[in-house]
Amino acid sequence: MRYDAEKWITLRIRFIGGFFVLLFALTFCRAFYLQVIKRDYLLKLADRQHQKIIPLTPVRGTIYDANGAALAVSVEMDSCYAEPKSMEDLGEASAQLAPVLGMPKESILKKLQGNKNFVWLQRRLTPDVVKRIRDLDLEGIGFVKETKRFYPNSEVAAHVIGFTGLDPEGLEGVERRYDSTILGGTGYLVTERDALGRNVALKGTVIQNGAMGHDVTLTLDKNIQYIAEKELAQAVEKSGARAGTALVMDPHTGKVLAMANYPTFNLNSHASYSPQVWRNRAVADSYEPGSTFKTFLVAAALEEKVIRPGDGINCEGGSYAIGGRTIHDTHKYGRLSIAEVLKYSSNIGAAKIGSRLGPSRLYTYLKNFGIGDRSGVDLPGEVGGSLRPWSQWYGIDLATISFGQGVTTSSLQLASAVSAIANGGVLMKPYLVEKITDSEGNVVTSFEPQVRRRVISPETAKTVSRMMEGVAAEGGTGTNASVEGYRVAGKTGTAQKVDPVTHGYSATKRTASFIGFVPADRPRITILVVIDEPKTSPYGGVVAAPAFSSIALQTLCYLKVPPDTVVRSKPKTVEAKAIPEAAEATEAAEGAIVEEGEGIVMPNFRGMSMRQTLKVMEEKGLNVRLHGSGRAMEQSPLPGHRIKPSDQVWVKFTPTA
Repeated sequence: MRYDAEKWITLRIRFIGGFFVLLFALTFCRAFYLQVIKRDYLLKLADRQHQKIIPLTPVRGTIYDANGAALAVSVEMDSCYAEPKSMEDLGEASAQLAPVLGMPKESILKKLQGNKNFVWLQRRLTPDVVKRIRDLDLEGIGFVKETKRFYPNSEVAAHVIGFTGLDPEGLEGVERRYDSTILGGTGYLVTERDALGRNVALKGTVIQNGAMGHDVTLTLDKNIQYIAEKELAQAVEKSGARAGTALVMDPHTGKVLAMANYPTFNLNSHASYSPQVWRNRAVADSYEPGSTFKTFLVAAALEEKVIRPGDGINCEGGSYAIGGRTIHDTHKYGRLSIAEVLKYSSNIGAAKIGSRLGPSRLYTYLKNFGIGDRSGVDLPGEVGGSLRPWSQWYGIDLATISFGQGVTTSSLQLASAVSAIANGGVLMKPYLVEKITDSEGNVVTSFEPQVRRRVISPETAKTVSRMMEGVAAEGGTGTNASVEGYRVAGKTGTAQKVDPVTHGYSATKRTASFIGFVPADRPRITILVVIDEPKTSPYGGVVAAPAFSSIALQTLCYLKVPPDTVVRSKPKTVEAKAIPEAAEATEAAEGAIVEEGEGIVMPNFRGMSMRQTLKVMEEKGLNVRLHGSGRAMEQSPLPGHRIKPSDQVWVKFTPTA
């Protein structure tokens, strides 16, 4: 019996010992699982339980123009927060803060009386408001640095740059298209919480700074943009038009140097404008281009050899019946050469050339010029326009499309297509972003000119260019587009607009335009001006061509493009001698025109620096009023005119960077 009892005790001891060994093993395994395998997860869980993370506004990169001038920047500002648990008299604090923050006392008190120990009072405050709050010396009030988007030039290039929301997420323009690139990493404000989840004082708060976003450099030149916007605004207001668009491109590369829309808006207060004003008409609107299309028609017909430059077209005395409809010209023309069809913008001549070319070939060339397709420009909201397949053309469609009706295109597509004629027959992809750099200035991505395809031969392009020169010559429809000292190749456009109610052509509403490139024999810039619903005149040669001329002259002077050696003669004029000045001043004076008569001759100051202008003034004994700084862009009287005692003589300068 004693043996059995001892055996039973030993068994119990072993059982209990085994149980403890098993319990220890389970505890060890559990501890290993928690301490090793789940360590990172539990640490994050603990942080979430004991810390509150408050996201701060990310720092967006800077947007620059082609010369490095800042167009959009992130400005560091103070945001004000409160720790109610650290404040003794919430009512008194609210009363003192209310007039400074411009908020009702009740609203502030409601924030402070909540369950949270961290509340934002107001974010991104101006320095004077911050100073006034600090002067109150209130316990429990603190500040954190955040950034706010600021646009130094207010309205310049507003539709291209775009703007951001409070997030700050890009909402329009480049800000939206490159939002993920420009937007930096989010910063955080970290606060501690006690075991019951209550916020404790922010002493020892950790602020994790956000990563800086990448910078974007545009092909846009701020000075050319300003010129385009200024002249476009004058053209729209002078003609009583509804709106307008102006584009300046480098025809050889596809770089967009200026993209202007009117009416425009202030980027720093965009919310006070209608969303309709935000729309970038240059890429988001399509319209019937009218007679500007005749350049592509003639180019295609010459390339296909269905016409020759010396051919004549019978324009039927201004009235021509085709497909059950009658086509009219503004004047009664008889036989016109191909160049004269462009010069006088004959619809009948265009219809007959289109008939020789045929619908299939015309459609193919228009598509090759990019008509009806998105260009792929790096902006949001681009439309493709409309060009129905040639198999769906009926009756008079071939004739009307030949002179730019029954088809729609955007301003950017039209400018790109004409640039293909200017550069020798190659369609380039238009682009607005030159490069993307990081916060250290290292190039992350760069963009180069892209050839989309060859459309016509260099010989055809040269022939069409020479024909387009006649449009701006005396007797052409675009004489107002002529540029002093430079040869202009261009084309006017006037098109009826579709009435949204009747879905037919409006009897009164028109789109007037002028597009061209200059200098004609060595193109540096392609310019398009579109005036929407002008009231003074429906013709592009009247309302759009003068703006083209002004933009071209100022831009060529700014780019220091020397005038052509041959200057168009004027009655009672002689060629002026170059002003004996520094090299730049001499170059700017070439090609000036001098009127015969008495008085001092007004020199050509365009493109000169202020120092050079002052030197010429001293040599000539001139008293000229100077405005602004930088390079001379405008002057009155015009170069070569005799200065009368009653004349107001002035020169305006524009910054070059």
